[in-house]
Amino acid sequence: MWFIGVGCVAAAVHWGLVVVLVEHASWRPLLANLVGWLVALTVSFTGHHRLSFRGHGTPLVTSAARFFVVSATGFAVNETAYAVLLHASAVRYDLLLAALLVAVAFITYWLSRHWAFLRSEAGP
Repeated sequence: MWFIGVGCVAAAVHWGLVVVLVEHASWRPLLANLVGWLVALTVSFTGHHRLSFRGHGTPLVTSAARFFVVSATGFAVNETAYAVLLHASAVRYDLLLAALLVAVAFITYWLSRHWAFLRSEAGP
């Protein structure tokens, strides 16, 4: 349940920041998406490290590096799909982003659970 809660907060931060930047600062959606992801990344890692996967035993530096790889991979999928859909679809940018954030969340959970926060055999 923590994963869902933390993920929802991080997604809300990501989505909300994109909307603010596009609507009030006239940023392009793809650039705003990058900034939204970077801010949400810190929210997400902190929440998952302290709540979703607490007690995982993986050193902070190791889990942070792994989580960055997982999140960056998810963001690459998100940004690529977002670029294609913004160009090929008449759906509003904010609705497209919301759908993509939900889809990528499933990938992120699986990779976080089975790799980023997985305790290594050589760990402490």
